[in-house]
Amino acid sequence: MRQQIKLAYIGGGSKQWARVFMADLALSEDLGGEIALYDIDRAAAQRNADIGARINADPACRSQFRYTVNDCLEDALRGADFVVISILPGTFAEMRSDVHAPEKYGIWQPVGDTAGPGGVLRAMRTLPLYEGFARAIRDTCPDAWVLNFTNPMSACVKALYDVFPGIKAFGCCHEVFNAQNFLTAVLRETRGIDVPRDALYTDASGVNHFTWITEAKYKDIDLLALLPEFMERYFEDGYWGRKGKETPADRDDPFAYGDKVKMDLWRNYGALGAAGDRHLVEFLPNTWYLKDPETVRRWRFNLTTVDYREARQAERVAESIEMAAGRRPFVLKSSSEEAVRILKCLLGMGTLVSNVNLPNRGQMPQMPLGSIVETNCVFAHGLVKPVVSRPLPTAAANLVQRACLNIDTSCEGIRERDLDKVFAAFVNQPLCGTLTREQALDLFAGMCRNTREYLDPWFDLDGWFARRGV
Repeated sequence: MRQQIKLAYIGGGSKQWARVFMADLALSEDLGGEIALYDIDRAAAQRNADIGARINADPACRSQFRYTVNDCLEDALRGADFVVISILPGTFAEMRSDVHAPEKYGIWQPVGDTAGPGGVLRAMRTLPLYEGFARAIRDTCPDAWVLNFTNPMSACVKALYDVFPGIKAFGCCHEVFNAQNFLTAVLRETRGIDVPRDALYTDASGVNHFTWITEAKYKDIDLLALLPEFMERYFEDGYWGRKGKETPADRDDPFAYGDKVKMDLWRNYGALGAAGDRHLVEFLPNTWYLKDPETVRRWRFNLTTVDYREARQAERVAESIEMAAGRRPFVLKSSSEEAVRILKCLLGMGTLVSNVNLPNRGQMPQMPLGSIVETNCVFAHGLVKPVVSRPLPTAAANLVQRACLNIDTSCEGIRERDLDKVFAAFVNQPLCGTLTREQALDLFAGMCRNTREYLDPWFDLDGWFARRGV
């Protein structure tokens, strides 16, 4: 018998994540109920509802969910057992400033949505919205489980708890899964054993997109002990996906990377960087891996331009239109994401250990209490219990602590609408380490002006500009 649930999806017009989530739900035969979509782009949400109806008619579909489009956030939330949040704060014009405006001062960002100048500006646009989401959840469905997928992940989760301390929220990210896949390659290439990533045990800890693996095992095999042998063969050119050698397609793929940064961090810090290289480098001094595009290539990863993202988004919108109209099939296949598995465990359908983002209640003793940290957690019936992580090597812990404090400072400044505090977090970003204070002030003011349509409702920009003389 299917368990009936209501899931409210804030950002229900999502062009990518919603499709993955809908497919995983459709292939889960134990569930059914309502998916309430809410998005400021109602037409996009309606397209996803139409796709959902077509999924229900697919012979391979094992569940039945009714997709509804809601004009009011509170209507979507009312009676919800689960809330999923996945939004794009602003448009590609704002993202273009986040990613590319810092290039004026030689700051290159492969992603620009979590750390560095771009991460701070994105947080300024996003967190006031999350304050509203938290109030609406508190007032409408306070007992719902809340799954966040929006970046900057740590800051978004912190904003939810700052407004509603009793919220049952956590942030989900798949970056550690990619590091686990890398470790399966290490096992395969050094010992000839080919297993899926969920056959491994890993202890991951840090902050989102700057997580570290301190222990990794397959049965009684210590995977980190295999890294020297693996790196003798693959460090210089990197190891690309499951195939090893870089291909021409990798060179042209803005999201491809060869895990060379990950291996270099292990060599220098005694722990393995657990996020993708494109994210890891944004938490480190910009002269290390991001000095210029030539340095990026030497470290075997790529920069992702907003032009590329914009073109890809246009392709996804076109695909959604065709799928909603039935002119393009929606192929039902399960993903490697764990959101639906987590959801089922919370409903009492098993247990799972997975990495998620929660306030630090002692699971990372080296980090400030209350900071949002990413560690393993146990998911069971009505329970998310953080697992105390192994200590990070001191030098790595120092890097993570700086990231924690920057996130906490920016969140405090945004919550208080105090641009001096936000700027303090901005100028302390490792990617801003080569800027003079005057250059940092010029860059911050310029990026605020570029995106002020989304900032003016929350911040007194003109007053701050006048006071700081910019």
